[in-house]
Amino acid sequence: MSDTPFGFGLPPEEPENGDEGKKKDPAGGGQGSGGGQGGPANPFGFGFPGAGGPGGGADNPFAAMFGSLNPADLGAAFQQLGQMLSYEGGPVNWDMAKQIARQTVSQGTQDGTKDSSVGPAERAAVEEAVRLADLWLDDATSLPSGAGTAVAWSRAEWVEATLPAWQQLVDPVAERVGVAMGDVLPEEMQAVAGPLIGMMRSMGGAMFGQQIGQAVGVLAGEVVGSTDIGLPLGPARKAALLPLNIEAFGKDLGVPKDEIRLYLALREAAHQRLFAHVPWLRSHLFGAVEGYARGIKVDTSKLEDVVGQFDPAHPEQVQEALQQGMFQPEETPEQKAALARLETALALVEGWVDAVVHNAARNRLTSADALRETLRRRRASGGPAEQTFATLIGLQLRPRRLRDASRLWASLTDARGVDGRDGLWAHPDMLPTATDLDDPDGFVHREQLDFSELDRMLGEAAEGRDGDDTDS
Repeated sequence: MSDTPFGFGLPPEEPENGDEGKKKDPAGGGQGSGGGQGGPANPFGFGFPGAGGPGGGADNPFAAMFGSLNPADLGAAFQQLGQMLSYEGGPVNWDMAKQIARQTVSQGTQDGTKDSSVGPAERAAVEEAVRLADLWLDDATSLPSGAGTAVAWSRAEWVEATLPAWQQLVDPVAERVGVAMGDVLPEEMQAVAGPLIGMMRSMGGAMFGQQIGQAVGVLAGEVVGSTDIGLPLGPARKAALLPLNIEAFGKDLGVPKDEIRLYLALREAAHQRLFAHVPWLRSHLFGAVEGYARGIKVDTSKLEDVVGQFDPAHPEQVQEALQQGMFQPEETPEQKAALARLETALALVEGWVDAVVHNAARNRLTSADALRETLRRRRASGGPAEQTFATLIGLQLRPRRLRDASRLWASLTDARGVDGRDGLWAHPDMLPTATDLDDPDGFVHREQLDFSELDRMLGEAAEGRDGDDTDS
């Protein structure tokens, strides 16, 4: 579990002593003044990158918030504040999230690499790699190609393409928080406090949007495709690679760039086949995330204290309260079941991709084993994608049993062949369970249920009912 669940923690660029300086020096002297960072990025204390705390000037809160800004920046700050307070959309201000993500991308990564448009040569190289990868995968899986197109994205293009998926994943948590903000006041006071509740919800949506945008923007500098976290974040049937990030990924591996690109294309294309031809899989994974998120409980006692003491001149107080663990999930039986279902499904997806790509690449790429191990460690030990997701909704997307799942799929290939192995994706009840990962041999040699006859009977029964309704 993330130390700052649900995306309200300080971004990596925030000085660790920013809050401490403010607490130690409330009168505004010393290091608290202006946060020591300057610039207009954080006038409201919401943890914008590169900005410090609101600083001193307690007698003049607007000076504390805006004192370091020049007139042009001051106007922009007030405009942004107006956007925050006037927001009336869903639980997350996704317009703000997109804006912050694009700003984060434009700043570049920590190693100084700036985003850039993808040139014709790079696009052609990605298209060729995905085309070749699909040819190789034809021998390794019975699932047909799932990549209708192959695209090479810049980091900014990745942000644009994946935000709809992030919205589906994050909105359930943000919705719970927004409802809690309105429910903490006694019913007889809610009518009177309507404007305050509206302001809190607007600012909550803005804070979610800011933190999500920051996290997605950072992640855009690290991912190599659209399926890095095991979920289909991009548009359906579109295999995507990020040439700039692939180059950074392979910088110290000592492997030819063409081999790295091709191996990553194999993984992307394998994911696309699975999600394209297992129609229930996407909803199964996203449903497990939503089931876990909807079980989150809010510590309303802390929220009541925040609402009761809320000072519109110091909106950063809400941010500070949120960072102190207000939204800690309770491990209900429903949540535990949803989490177990999600972790097992992710392990099966990643294990299948790992096994299939290994079969396709081992006799064709000299670096296949080394690249496989590098990506296994990156994925299974908790890479940047997992940490970002944990920050956003308090849930780690780690396929903890990736190696076990990969061994099970490999054993199934040996025992039943490619068709027998891939046929298990026909129905969710046919897939291995967490218990089966403990005893892969038992599962491999067990008599598997055949759901095709049951599905046929159910279909005929449904058609019969439709006919009766028409006759009547």
